This record gives sequence, C-alpha cells and structure tokens, in this order.
Amino acid sequence: MTSLKLKSEYRCFDGTVAYYSHSSATCNCEMNFAVYLPPQAQLQPVPVLYYLSGLTCNEQNFITKAGAQRTAAELGIILVAPDTSPRNTGIPDEDKEWDLGSGAGFYVDAVQTPWSEYYQMYSYITKELPELIAANFPVKADRQSIMGHSMGGHGALICALKNPQQYLSVSAFAPIAAPMQCPWGEKLFTAYLGNDKQEWAKYDATELVKSTHLDSTILIDQGTADQFYQQQQLLPEQFQQACDLVGQQLNLRYQEGYDHSYFTISSLITDHIQHHAAYLIE
Repeated sequence: MTSLKLKSEYRCFDGTVAYYSHSSATCNCEMNFAVYLPPQAQLQPVPVLYYLSGLTCNEQNFITKAGAQRTAAELGIILVAPDTSPRNTGIPDEDKEWDLGSGAGFYVDAVQTPWSEYYQMYSYITKELPELIAANFPVKADRQSIMGHSMGGHGALICALKNPQQYLSVSAFAPIAAPMQCPWGEKLFTAYLGNDKQEWAKYDATELVKSTHLDSTILIDQGTADQFYQQQQLLPEQFQQACDLVGQQLNLRYQEGYDHSYFTISSLITDHIQHHAAYLIE
C-alpha cells in the first residue's frame, strides 16, 4: 500500500478536511490531494466524488472556496480534490507560464519530452488516485463520479467519456469543452502531445462524445459573464452540437451574469452535488 503523508487536518460539518501527499509512481514525483470525509464515513463506506480544478489551481482551491462540504456532509459523499499537475520536477521553465507546466497538467498523458516523464495526469486521475483512495479511505469503490471547473471541467468530461463504466455521473463548471478548437487547447496539446491531431482527439470531449454514450445526463453550467467564454476558450456550444448529433443527454445551463470565479462555483455547487447524488446513492 502506498504510504500517505498527512499534512494537515480540520474538523468540518462533523467530518474532516485533510490534505495529503504521496509518492506517485505514475507522475514520478510527490503529488498532493485533499479529502473531505463526511460524518457517515465514520460508520460505513460511502460514495466518492472527484473534483478537478482549473489552471493555476492546486488541491486547496476547491476545498477552501467552493463551500461543498455542507451538502457532502448532508448526503454522505466523500470529496477528493487532487492537485492540477506535478510540481518541482526540475523541468526547465516548468513555472514560467501560467497556462503551461505547473498548475496546468490539462489531465492528459504527455508523450512529448520533457513533459512525458512526469505529466501523466490522465492515468493518475483515472487509475492511481482512485486505487489510492480505495485503499486508504472508506469508499464504495463502485460508486464514484467526477466533476471539475475550466481545465478541470475538460478533465472531468474526458475522464467520464473515456471510462463510462468507472464514473456513474459527470458535471462541469465552464469546461474547456472543445480544446482542439481553442487557443488554450492548441497550446497545451501541442506541448504535451505534439502535432498529431489524432492524439489530440483522444482528449477532446467534443470529439469523444461522438463515439461514447453515457447513461447519465451530463450537467454543465456556463456563466454568461465569463471572460474566457467570451474569448472563445470554452466553446460549450460545440459540445452541445456533438451531444445533439449522437443523442447524448446534456443539461447545459447558461447562468446570466455569472463569471469564471469560485463565486459562481459556490453558488451552484449544491446543484452539482445533488446531481451526482442521484446516481451515487443507492
């Protein structure tokens, strides 16, 4: 069993918020994550909901800003929030750009040097981390779902679409929904995956949904005052069109006046956790 290092722990809604680090074989470095254990976890195994954060974020942003613990405690759901990339790998200029390298793993398995030695975030999120959580916490391993914001919304969508038997439901706040068609996606895909567009398509939700059907309804919230939506970085309309084409159930909600911040996420987080609870809780 992989050894976990407890960094800090706090009482919260009769449960606990804790921050951990561990040595990751997948990412070849020390990785961090946060866990909220609801009070029900003291008595029995409970479902688990993963949250993937966006660019520049780490394992702390969601847990400290979203206000998700109250609803998770009421419903009896474990929350897991991993970091958004490997850190301190020694890759030259890893911290130079805010949207590449540290804090910008993009939830893909990099194949281009120098990133490929460490930046294996897709495999980390879908394989190593769930195995680690199942081995160390009272989770129902067959009752897991995933959600995320921005880059993490992209991550949640692709993880669910590529693993329809693993995740019972998926939701996203302002996801980068068609990365092959936006500047962020082009930059990050080129750096991590090279120039082969077929490799890019393996991590593009708008492309993946055309050949994968989820039994659950996908929930997406997009604020109309979101600067990145207005800059054509997120492109939920393209994802909507792809879902309509193949008959994938999608609840895409435009939230008037809301932006890209955690003020938006905290306003809507209860809806999202309740969305997942409908699939997670037997």
